[in-house]
Amino acid sequence: MGRRWGLALAAGEQAGCVVSARGAEQAEGPWSCSGVLLSRRAGLVLCHGGIVAPFLRAGAAALEPGAGPPFLGADSCRADLRLHVQWGPGRGPAARAGPRGALYSPPCSAQPAPRGPARARLLLLVSCPAFRASFARLFGGEAAEQWRFAGGGPESPEAEADEGPLLAALGWFALLSVEGRAEAPRGLRLSVAAAASLPKGAPLLACGSPFGAFCPDIFLNSLSRGVLSNAAGPLLLTDARCLPGTEGAGVFSADGALVALVVAPLCWRAREWVGLSLLCAADALLRAAAHAMGQLGRPADARLLAELLPTDGGEVAAPLPEPGAACLAAVLIECGSVWGSGVALAPRLVLTCRHVAPREAKRVLVRPTAPKSSPVWGKVVFATQDTSPYDVAVVKLEENLKGIPFPVLASHFHEGEDVQVVGFGAFGQTCGPSVTSGILSAVVEVGDVPVMLQTTCAVHGGSSGGPLFTSSGELLGIVTSNTRDNSTGATYPHLNFSIPITVLEPALDQYRRTGDLHHLKELDWPGEQVRVVWRLQRVPAEPPRSKL
Repeated sequence: MGRRWGLALAAGEQAGCVVSARGAEQAEGPWSCSGVLLSRRAGLVLCHGGIVAPFLRAGAAALEPGAGPPFLGADSCRADLRLHVQWGPGRGPAARAGPRGALYSPPCSAQPAPRGPARARLLLLVSCPAFRASFARLFGGEAAEQWRFAGGGPESPEAEADEGPLLAALGWFALLSVEGRAEAPRGLRLSVAAAASLPKGAPLLACGSPFGAFCPDIFLNSLSRGVLSNAAGPLLLTDARCLPGTEGAGVFSADGALVALVVAPLCWRAREWVGLSLLCAADALLRAAAHAMGQLGRPADARLLAELLPTDGGEVAAPLPEPGAACLAAVLIECGSVWGSGVALAPRLVLTCRHVAPREAKRVLVRPTAPKSSPVWGKVVFATQDTSPYDVAVVKLEENLKGIPFPVLASHFHEGEDVQVVGFGAFGQTCGPSVTSGILSAVVEVGDVPVMLQTTCAVHGGSSGGPLFTSSGELLGIVTSNTRDNSTGATYPHLNFSIPITVLEPALDQYRRTGDLHHLKELDWPGEQVRVVWRLQRVPAEPPRSKL
C-alpha cells in the first residue's frame, strides 16, 4: 500500500487533526471531531460544525434549512466557546515529507505522543447549498425516518438522543484559526481535486480520528481505504470505513489531493447497517467558504481559500478514465413493484436474480446506465425454481442495448484479489448504480468446481443481480444475497454471496447460440452438495450410507 498510496498518506498525515469544543467553565462538553489543516502557514482548519452547534446563541435550529443564510459568523456562538486543535508529531504545520512523498516518522516504539492541543478561534460556520439540496433530494420526505447517522444500533434510544447537535448540523462545517501557529510551510502543499473529475470506483483514502479526541495517542489520524461509491453533485458516498468521531476528516485521492470531508457515517437504514459514509466535496465546500468570508468582509481569508481550489486546466488532479463495463454493464430492472440490479451480457441478453424477476414470461423494464441510453422492455425467458439454490433469471430484450461495453467473463477465481460490486443498492435509481470494493474472501467448491463466491464488498437491498467484477473488469458472477442475523434481524453488508459466472456460462452460451433453454433448466437440479453449500451448511465428507 505504501508505494501506491505514498502521496495520499503524506497528505493525510500532514493535514489530519482533531478538534474539541467545550464551555469556558468546562461544564459543557467536550465535543470533538476530526478536521483538516487547510493552510499550515495561516493555521486554517476546517472541521465538522456539529461540535460548535451546542454553543449557538440561537440554538441548533439556526442550522436548519431555510432558517437563514448558508453561513454564520463567529458572533453566532456564545463567548464562552473554547476550541482546541491537536495533531500528531510530524503531522502539523512543521511536517516534512520523505523520499517519493512518503511521510517521514520515527519507528513506532520511538514515536512521541501527539502535541498538546493548541487554542483556536472560530471564524465561520458554513454549509454547501448544493450539498444540502442533494441531501434533501436523497434523504428527505418519508425516507428521512429510515436513516440513522450516528453510531448506535437501530433500536438505541440513547444513541438517538446523542445525535442531537450532529444531526442538526449535517452539512455544516466550522472554519477555525489556530492561534500562534502561523509557521512557514514545509513539505507537501495541500492540493484539492475537483470531485467531478473522479469516476465511480476511484480509490480514496480517509484520514480521521475515530472517537474524536478520545485517546489520540492511538486513534489520531487513522486510515481507511475505499472507493468513490456514488455521487449526487457535491454529495459523495464512499465505502471507506469511517467511524463516529471522523466527521470532518479529510478524504484523499491516490495522488494526494483532498477530495472531500466526511459528513457522517451512514450506519443504519430501516434496521439495516449500510456500511457507507457520507461526504461533502472539498472544492464545493471551499468555494462556499470563500464566498462567505468575502461577504463577512475578510477578503484576505477569502483569497487564501480560493487559492486552494483546483484550476480549470485540471493541474491539481487530472480526470481519471471513465469506468468501463464495471458500471455501464450494470442495469436497473423493474418487475412490477419489485426492482433490483442486473448485468447486460449481450445486446439483448440480461442476467439477474430470480427474486428480482421471479416469473417466466413476465415483462420487465430494463434501464441502462450508459449515457443517452433509453429503457428497454424485455421478457423473462427463464427463472430457476424456488427450490433451486441458484437464484437466477434470464431476460431477453425486445430491442438492442446501445453504448454498452459487454464484460469479459472470468474463467478463474483467486481468493484475496481485489473485486468490486456494482448495483442499485442504498439509493436505487436516484443517482445511478453504486460501486463498492473489497476482496474475494472465499471461493467455495464442490468437487473442485466453484459453486459460491464470498466477498467483503458492501452489498445492500437492491444490489441483487448486480455484477461482481475483478479490478480489471472481468465478470466473476452475480450477487444474490448478503447475511442476516436471525436473532436480531440485522444484515451484514460486508459478508455476501455471488453465483460464479462459470456455473452459468455454458448454459447461457447455448441459449445465445440456439435459443435452447435445456441447459439453463439443469440449474434447477444441481445436486445435494450444492444445495447444502447454499444453505450455509457444511458439505458432508461422503454420502450417508443406508442401514437397510
